[in-house]
Amino acid sequence: MQDVETLWADFAKPIRTADDYIASLRGRTMNVYFMGERVPEPVDHPVIRPSINAMAETFRLATEQPNLATAHSAISDRQVNRFLHVPVAPGDLVGKHEMQRELGRRTGTCFQRCVGLDAISSCHSVTFDIDGKNGSTYHQRFLVFLKRAQAANIVIGGAMTDPKGDRSKPPHQQRDKDLFLHVTRRDDKGIYVSGAKMHQTGAVNSHWVIFMPTMRMTESDRDWSVVGAVRVDAPGLTYIVGRQTNDTRIMDGGALDAGNAQFAGQESLIVFDNVFVPHEHVFMDGEWNYASSLVERFTTYHRSSYVCKTGLGDVLIGAAASAADYNGVEGVSHIKDKLVEMTHLNETIYSSCMAAAHQSKPVASGAYMNDEMLSNDAKHNVTRFPFEIARLAQDIAGGLVVTMPSEKDLQNNEVGPLIRKFLQGREGVEVVDRMRMLRLIENMTIGRNAVGYLTESLHGAGSPQAQRIQIARGMKIEEKKARAQKLAGIAKPQA
Repeated sequence: MQDVETLWADFAKPIRTADDYIASLRGRTMNVYFMGERVPEPVDHPVIRPSINAMAETFRLATEQPNLATAHSAISDRQVNRFLHVPVAPGDLVGKHEMQRELGRRTGTCFQRCVGLDAISSCHSVTFDIDGKNGSTYHQRFLVFLKRAQAANIVIGGAMTDPKGDRSKPPHQQRDKDLFLHVTRRDDKGIYVSGAKMHQTGAVNSHWVIFMPTMRMTESDRDWSVVGAVRVDAPGLTYIVGRQTNDTRIMDGGALDAGNAQFAGQESLIVFDNVFVPHEHVFMDGEWNYASSLVERFTTYHRSSYVCKTGLGDVLIGAAASAADYNGVEGVSHIKDKLVEMTHLNETIYSSCMAAAHQSKPVASGAYMNDEMLSNDAKHNVTRFPFEIARLAQDIAGGLVVTMPSEKDLQNNEVGPLIRKFLQGREGVEVVDRMRMLRLIENMTIGRNAVGYLTESLHGAGSPQAQRIQIARGMKIEEKKARAQKLAGIAKPQA
């Protein structure tokens, strides 16, 4: 058990650059497992390192384009990384989305900080509301925590999704209490929590993590209605890094077969075993009737955050166009039409996300929140359109995406010359460059970074049905019926 000052002592010197960030991850005592083995230093693990590189780009962008990736925070009265900034105007959310698209373009993958940012924004307003109702001090605690985080320029991850067990039952009815994160005991110093959080993006690459409830709670679920912040190297935490398709290709030697050797995403199962959280870092404890507000506000922010997929879409459209060029068919009419369709779908996602930002409104704490209906529409677009963009990319690229020989075959003295002879495209294009582009398309559509571009687009921030439920709640169907009946000349509305 450590006091708050000790917990923050390592962050006295703020992180300023991408290199500073990577250095800050070294030497931590963490229980990280991958492929059945404990990982002593995640920074040096070849499968994990590309995800660290992707997150480092959030610092590099802030250095190179501060107008895009930083903002002034009244909380600490300083310019801060936009991933640590609570939006206080529509322009903050517009800037956030522009930054997210640019980072998607830079990395071609998930850069892993959006969950933490949206957790910050949600906690800001919900803690304010709880205090206003109950006279508690959660909001002030949260502001002190965030001010420290901004001064240190750290990475905050977010953890919401519980294992859930039997999904027909609430937390208190589960056979195993740990299937939802919950408070196991309390003392005068703080609380202890046990359970797990699943699918946690960038968890190993963060410095702190904010954990939150995953669903609406009842009064019987008080112990599961908990929000707090812990260091990622806190005693009692274990991380099991998830597998991604073709993730170990980076260990085969060479970079060609990986498709995108520099950048990747990362998800982990986080196990909490009586993890201590000092009272100063507890932002909800038992206020079950506010869990639904927190979840709904988080999902409203986070569903619009999927604007990042348009940055990945830009990369995939460029890869498809390059593949067509290398094949000598870029000018063919049906190829051009498919690229237009890919662009149309990508920009439709972007427009709905940006509309949700422009139409944002303030909540009681002063934070601005995306328009709920438009955010859900945006995320619902994301559950569909990237899959069609990926299909069209594969259509344009051709079957070689999945039948191409390996880099080791290319380097073989006997079969390498045969590959260079028979995998030629148009004149003037190097065979290895054609192979690199096809591997990138494979990487984004069925390989490692398809995790972030496709499956995450489907299930992240809630499954498609979750958005349809919110859309149904907000569609004002009776109002629409009344307007139609009035224009049709129906004097007495139909029951």
